[in-house]
Amino acid sequence: MKHTPLIDRHRAHGAKLVDFAGWEMPIQYASVVDEYHRVRTKAGLFDVSHMGRIAVSGPGSLAFLQRMTTNDVRKLAVGQAHYSMVCNERGGIKDDIFVYRTAESDYLLCVNASNREKILQWITEHQRAAGDACGIEDRTSDLAQLAVQGPASRDILLAVGADNVAGLKLHHSCESRPAGIPCFVARTGYSGELGYEINVPADKAADLWTQLLKKGEDAGLKPAGLGARDLLRLEMGYLLYGNDIGEDTTPLEAGADWTVAFQKGDFIGRQALQEQAQAGPARRLVAFELLEKAVPRHGFRILDPSSSRPIGEVASGNLSPLLQKGIGLGYVLSSFAPPGTALAIEIRGKILPAAVVKPPFYKRKA
Repeated sequence: MKHTPLIDRHRAHGAKLVDFAGWEMPIQYASVVDEYHRVRTKAGLFDVSHMGRIAVSGPGSLAFLQRMTTNDVRKLAVGQAHYSMVCNERGGIKDDIFVYRTAESDYLLCVNASNREKILQWITEHQRAAGDACGIEDRTSDLAQLAVQGPASRDILLAVGADNVAGLKLHHSCESRPAGIPCFVARTGYSGELGYEINVPADKAADLWTQLLKKGEDAGLKPAGLGARDLLRLEMGYLLYGNDIGEDTTPLEAGADWTVAFQKGDFIGRQALQEQAQAGPARRLVAFELLEKAVPRHGFRILDPSSSRPIGEVASGNLSPLLQKGIGLGYVLSSFAPPGTALAIEIRGKILPAAVVKPPFYKRKA
């Protein structure tokens, strides 16, 4: 199993470690729900170093990324980032990624841990075949990635010396020196709260982890694991690769139409996605809430409440600690997708009422 540079810190904190995409990662330290509440009210520190980090640079990098991803990379100024998709020729999602423009002709792709090798191979093969004037470098082992998420996250980074994050806008990034360590800091995250993701040299990651916890102690900063991270992202309706999306789903089916920039010109999967957009997807990903207390899980059947006919399947589900109700994401026939539509979820032999809602489930207070 692979380990991040912070594995010794996780063990020292008494983390429960699990196999996640081939990495030994902390699922929790004490309580998943306590860690969730800490991020919602104060701040949590996550190790997300298992995520892949791929640098694309050179004069042909813009044209290359325009062809390889669905969103319009031309719109990114230096220091900006956006969410995008890498699709196959059928429009299926090979990965959902973040693209950071770090310099005039330099970009950093943040890809899912489970897809790093697949995406690296995919883009390298296409770069070689087309002869694009750009270089591709896998920087996953060179860099670690820490995420400070929660209402107190900005104050914590300022306390540790990252002064230039004070005015950083959402989906913007900058070079900074928290704890005197040169880092690339982005105002991004997977929690729905104010938060930052810090790319730090791998050999300095443990030092930065320690300094963040020390300087953030008064603000309530504690380590948080992947269990809390999954709860946080589900309440926001954020997609999880392998559950909510995959190569057999398209951005249009997944409700991520806004990541597909048809007007920019050709990109891999464009024709298939255009055909689907014109015809209308036969199924769509919806957010739903249970009307009785229960917990929906991945793979549970979604039924038409009037006939008990199967119309889809739960992709992600859990009990929201904040709402104290079962929430989930699932694919249903498109006629059942409008908010307010009645659904039924089959849970261990019982059929429970549910309703389609407009995501996110959780809305952060201003």
